[in-house]
Amino acid sequence: MPKEPVTRNDVAEYARVSSAVVSYVVNEGPRKVAPETRERVLEAIRALGYRPNATARALRMGTTRTFGLITPDGGNPLFAELAKAIDREAASRGYVVLQTSADGDPATERAKIAELLTRQVSGLLLVAPHEDPDLTDAEVPAIAINRVLPTVSSVRPAYREGARHGVEHLLEHGHRVIGLVIGGTGHPERELGWQDALEAAGLQPGPIARTTFSRAGGRAAANTLLEATNRPTAIFASSDLQAVGVLAALHEAGLRVPEDVAVVAFDGTAETEYSWPPLTVVRQPLERMAHAAVSRLIDGEEAVEAITFPTDLILRRSCGC
Repeated sequence: MPKEPVTRNDVAEYARVSSAVVSYVVNEGPRKVAPETRERVLEAIRALGYRPNATARALRMGTTRTFGLITPDGGNPLFAELAKAIDREAASRGYVVLQTSADGDPATERAKIAELLTRQVSGLLLVAPHEDPDLTDAEVPAIAINRVLPTVSSVRPAYREGARHGVEHLLEHGHRVIGLVIGGTGHPERELGWQDALEAAGLQPGPIARTTFSRAGGRAAANTLLEATNRPTAIFASSDLQAVGVLAALHEAGLRVPEDVAVVAFDGTAETEYSWPPLTVVRQPLERMAHAAVSRLIDGEEAVEAITFPTDLILRRSCGC
């Protein structure tokens, strides 16, 4: 037969106190407990293996100290690293994170938001959400990451400025035809940064290949660029995954990186350090973004604000450095 769970009354009997005193110790109030009595209760909890009902305790205190995190794609290294940074930041403040993925689908995203709200989360972190969430009745704070929305605050990297810096670095290497691999819709700033750098140099935009934010998408896009009449000598990819696919396509075409075609990517996940050659990247400030997002939820800032963080250009072999 399964062992019966240890109850608060069991702890009270073991420690020779009332169950109310056990409650005061577990919940850290509302009444004070003498140090020697408190230690006796804690010893009983350790000896019996008592596990308080965390959910019930949180609801009594008015907060579950739990955040819901929804990412577009749980398999993307960028979102995995961002989720880890958010989890670390939340844990340092005494919160836990429930993570799920919307799989790039607006309906799934809405359903996941509703499901997390039924679990009494204390706040929502929405990574690149498809839509502006209607949280009027939910009365929990939310923050968007990597996208600006009208009704909730957001944190994101300086996409346009970061992309411009990446392309400017390719220009410094002497490239004059720089192709762009760009993903999806609703993400124009990386393309605008590419345009800014070329226009400032007095150059016409190079060829563009629009594709998915994936390795396969990057591979297909690079093959398209290689068939262009103004074939590029350098490629700027809007994500790491695309850039890895670009490297594969260039290798299959018998082209050397960076001698024949240089490559720079946007995101800066750990994967890029171990590609061959290692990728020069515009790195998103994930730790700073995670800190700002979690702090804003916990501190209860009500004013809607879009917070932008500068990116870092990490130089490696793929650009010619």
